Amino acid sequence: MATVRTSWSLDDPATQRVRTARADLVDEVAVTAANGAVPEPSDAPIVAAFDQRHGPFTEYRRTLSESGGQLHERIDYRLRVPWFGVLFVLPMRWTLRHRPANDDHQPWWSPRGRLDARQVLVLGLLGAASVVAGYLNTLFTQTSTFAAKDFGIDKHGLAVAGTVVRLGIVFALPLTLAADRIGRRKAMLIAAWTAPVIGTLGALAPNFAVLTATQAVSRPLGLALDILVAVVAAEEMSRDGRAYAVSVLAMAAGFGAGLCVMALPLADLGPGGWRYVYVVPIVFLVIALDLLRRLPETARFEHTIETNARRALPQRSRFVLLAVVALIANIFVAPASFFQNNYLETVRHFSASRISLFTLATQTPAGVGLLIGGRLADARGRRFLGAAALLGGTALAVVSFAIGGWGMWASAFVGGTIAGAGYPALFVYRTELFPTGSRSWVGGVLTATALVGGSAGLLGAGQLLDHHSYGSVMGGLALAEVVVAILVLTRYPETAHRELEELNPEDADEPVVAPAEAPR
Repeated sequence: MATVRTSWSLDDPATQRVRTARADLVDEVAVTAANGAVPEPSDAPIVAAFDQRHGPFTEYRRTLSESGGQLHERIDYRLRVPWFGVLFVLPMRWTLRHRPANDDHQPWWSPRGRLDARQVLVLGLLGAASVVAGYLNTLFTQTSTFAAKDFGIDKHGLAVAGTVVRLGIVFALPLTLAADRIGRRKAMLIAAWTAPVIGTLGALAPNFAVLTATQAVSRPLGLALDILVAVVAAEEMSRDGRAYAVSVLAMAAGFGAGLCVMALPLADLGPGGWRYVYVVPIVFLVIALDLLRRLPETARFEHTIETNARRALPQRSRFVLLAVVALIANIFVAPASFFQNNYLETVRHFSASRISLFTLATQTPAGVGLLIGGRLADARGRRFLGAAALLGGTALAVVSFAIGGWGMWASAFVGGTIAGAGYPALFVYRTELFPTGSRSWVGGVLTATALVGGSAGLLGAGQLLDHHSYGSVMGGLALAEVVVAILVLTRYPETAHRELEELNPEDADEPVVAPAEAPR
């Protein structure tokens, strides 16, 4: 149990408000003798006590006592955030000690919708799973340049390998389809156990073909884990917290990718130094074990099973729209991500350590953009934010491929932050616009579609880069993002502040008790 203590003079006008129940981060109910709750004994007489009616704590009590002309407030609470609890120690203490002037106000670091203890548990576990997915989904991209150099593979061969790894999504599709039958939890556990083990086999690859083969299985399983994480988050969070959950989980995935980038200097140890980066995933089995112990099945999926709900097909127009967007968007996104290290090494002559520094320095601030974007998407809406951030981030990404020096660093830094702000607003549509009975497999198909677009972009970029500069090639591919922004602004519906059952009439006749709404 953690404790926060604060005292005020009895003459302080603020004490009047302190004596009332809170309704911000935690919704309190007054403890009285009538309801059988007895405050714990204290050195000073207790004049009021409050318990949690709805909020994120597994245990909570706030007591007020008077002595020496002062009002003393004591808050005892227990907050269990798996894997990331240390990040919330100081923000939580600050928020509990400094009650907002408006009880409807949520702290900047939390979602607009108030979380409960189950949602905190699930979000923490999903964050850990996202770290695994982030590392595995970045592993081949970060190391392929050094492995190709070790095995004597040219740019075209590198592009083909990247395409093969992306087409490996066929290994993930059966798992995402099964998740709508056997449950999200079982499917996540399969991915969480198998993906790290197969990924680690890359360290033993005798040639580039075998390395590509191992990652063509491991990376798609990591993508399947990422898809299922998004599905669970959408089904467990309240209507005013879904985009926030996307932003937090994207930050966790970014942390996993960052771990891979931080391990990249191992490639400088020698021709085969890149192999050490493939050993790390075996450690992630600890996370798989924790998911096995504590991750619950989603309430919406359990309700679907209990009511024998039919596996509703998604609305065709929505599916086609999101599939087209996924296909077109990745024509630029995949080459820009995949060839960045090659660009830094061959054009800017960066070492593996300097590439790692560049990636961490320019992409880490995207976490701030993610958090801000998630809050804005839940509060103000998705469409305009997503389209504007997409265009701004893409433009600056192209600039980072066209210039060197501080301009390259600055454009990548600002562009990554802007793109991060738009990510939650756009990605959340993949889970919001489809019914419970098909939400998982649709996510898998959309991811596969995105990978097809990315593969086309990779192959095209691989051919063009042999004859043209990085700046001109990336600039041409970036026109695809303009088309995406137009589609988002003109065809996407606004989904903020709406329950999943409202967005999907297929589920409307089988209502699920949703988490408490956000304070207004």
